Amino acid sequence: MRVAISTEGENVAVHFGRCPEFTLADVEDGKVIKKEIVKNPGHQPGYIPQFLRQRGVECIISGGMGRKASSMFEELGIFILTGVEGKIDEVLKRFVEGTLKGGESLCKPGSGKGYGFDKSECDHSH
Repeated sequence: MRVAISTEGENVAVHFGRCPEFTLADVEDGKVIKKEIVKNPGHQPGYIPQFLRQRGVECIISGGMGRKASSMFEELGIFILTGVEGKIDEVLKRFVEGTLKGGESLCKPGSGKGYGFDKSECDHSH
């Protein structure tokens, strides 16, 4: 299974669509067999779900995600786990062990700030 984690430095990014990069991890037989970092291609409606699907992603892990993006991933058959915080390696370890828990989306209005976008609010409703 290929997993994509919204990434900011060594941590899970709070806002999925505006994260600087994604960590793609291939998980097989209870372990991570490959991990790579890909740059976020840009926050354009509908583009990131297709971008990740083309890379074989079957599961998204993120701090938060808007409703439009969640629906697009669901339509593509990609599982979403939001409300996740922590270091990427620790999150992957818990995912592989089956102990990773999600929760309420951490994305709040204004989460797009600091990612090179001149916005005061996320462009989705909460």
